[in-house]
This record gives sequence, C-alpha cells and structure tokens, in this order.
Amino acid sequence: MKKLIKVACVQAAPVFLDLQATVDKTIELIAEASQKGAELIAFPETWIPGYPWFLWLDSPAANMPLVYQYHINSLDLNSIQAQQIADAARQNHIHVVLGFSERDHGSLYISQWIIDHHGETIGTRRKLKATHVERTLFGESDGSSIKTFETELGTIGALCCWEHLQPLTRFAMYSQHEQIHIAAWPSFSLYKDATAALGAEVNTAASRLYAAEGQCFVLAPCAIVSQDMYDFLCTDETKKQLLHTGGGHARIYGPDGRDLVEPLPETQEGLLIATLDLDNIIFAKAAADPVGHYSRPDVFQLLFNIHEMPKVIEKNITNTKTDIESEFSLFTELKGD
Repeated sequence: MKKLIKVACVQAAPVFLDLQATVDKTIELIAEASQKGAELIAFPETWIPGYPWFLWLDSPAANMPLVYQYHINSLDLNSIQAQQIADAARQNHIHVVLGFSERDHGSLYISQWIIDHHGETIGTRRKLKATHVERTLFGESDGSSIKTFETELGTIGALCCWEHLQPLTRFAMYSQHEQIHIAAWPSFSLYKDATAALGAEVNTAASRLYAAEGQCFVLAPCAIVSQDMYDFLCTDETKKQLLHTGGGHARIYGPDGRDLVEPLPETQEGLLIATLDLDNIIFAKAAADPVGHYSRPDVFQLLFNIHEMPKVIEKNITNTKTDIESEFSLFTELKGD
C-alpha cells in the first residue's frame, strides 16, 4: 500500500440532463487529473446527469416531464457510457469514484461507483435513504451499501450528502477503518435565505468533522449550478428566489480536520489537487480513535445489519414445514432479528 497518494477532487457543473455530454466531460476531467499526477479522482453526488434540483422547486405532478428526462439520462452500469468511463480510468491509469444517478430497470438510486486504475469495478454503493423530496425520485439501499473497499491506494469509503449527518452511519463506516473517504455533495445553491442546514457552512463542517472524528482523509467533491442549469430550471420568479448559481464548495481535509488545499471560488470550475500522507492517520488516531482505544463498547454498541436484503425468496409449493421454517430462519437472520 502506498503512503503518499496524489488525489483530485472535482468542483464543476455537469451538462445537466445530458447523459453523453456529461460522460464526455467526466472523461475530460479524468484525463486532466491524470495529467496532473493524480491517482484518484472523486466526483460529486449525482454528477451524472446532474442533481435533480427541480424536485425542490415544483410539485411531483408538475415535475413528471423532467422525471422522464432524468430517467433516460441516468447511467446504467451495463451501458456503453459506463464502459467509456471505465475505459478512461484504465487509459489514464487512475482510480475513479463517480457519483451518479443509477438506472436499474424501473428504479433510480443515488449511487457511487468505485473503479480502479485498470478500469475494473472495485464496488458500487447506493445512498441508504434519499433525503426529503429526493424520495419522490430515488429508491433506497440497505446495510450492504455501508461499506469500505480495499484498493491499492488503501481503504476507501464513500457516502453522499446528508448521509454525513447520520451519526450511526458514520460510526459504522469508521468501524471499517477508512483511510480515504469520499464525501460527495450536489452543491449548496438551494434555499440560501431560508435555512442554514442546506448551506455550505453547515455541510462543509460535516465533511470536516468526518475527517477529524474518523481520523481519515476526506475528499468532498461538490458540483456547481451553472447559468445554463439555472435558466433551464428557474422558469418563474419564485423559482429564481429558491435556487442560485454557484454553490461549489469542494474541499480536501486531513485526518486532523485541516484543509489540505485552498478552496476554489464557489462559481469556479476546477480540480482541487493534494497529496495525502497516510502516515498522518497514525498521529490522528493516537489521540482519539472512536472505534478503538477511545471507545466504550461496555456502554455503547451499534447493531448493524450488513446484509443485502433479497426482494424475493424462492420456494417450492411442495416444501415441507421444515423447509419453510428453515427459509424463515434465514430471512430473519438476514433482517438481523
């Protein structure tokens, strides 16, 4: 495992609701990061095909034409576009953590795809629970998505947006001894005058806390609302008051919570580049390791069901009572009961 790792963190706007154009831009950013010496590049939440801000601006019924466009421009991992991204990772010899709207038959999921420098899939995960109005568009995952991935660069984990405000989710991730965490955000452009909870100050603080609390490096890629996106989405004066351009607040934090690189202005596209020294994790954990010497399992324990939950359990109608009891026992075990 390498101790010094150069990484790139994306702050940019997607080509909203255009799958192929955003894939093309993704490939360009992968190439740029590689040319700058990065071995890992991290992309924002739902980078492909862009975060669905329309969910926050109108009613579900009024949004149905946009929901249709969003579905057909979301990324299927078995598609030509997905292969193009994997090929770019291989050709540029770089690891990629891609935030995207995953199209799986009739459902969409807020997902993250981890690809190695050979273009091979290390793993995928889905947001455990979509936030607020996101639930009108996206499905949810299970405990199998709260996991880390072993790579040549170290132990990598990833979460999206307000998963970083879930204390038990954070602890479950820390318990897997992350070294590099990707905290993907969609931009901080919404309801700026209404609530601080959706703003940059609160949510960059969540990423910083994750780094200090979990004693790991945190890459926090963040998208931008471009002028084109704003003009497309804000079709009346009310919507223009609710959404703003910019909102990019990408960060890279060390395991002591410090900024490792100067942030970009919130309207500026670019890559944050930093070199991570994994030995710094040792110094951070020497002070406080919440899943090691600083824990009190005699007082607090987390019950964590890591299993993927099957939607269908097949059985034959000729099964005996013993067979059925056995299947029910398996089902309750998977549930964690």
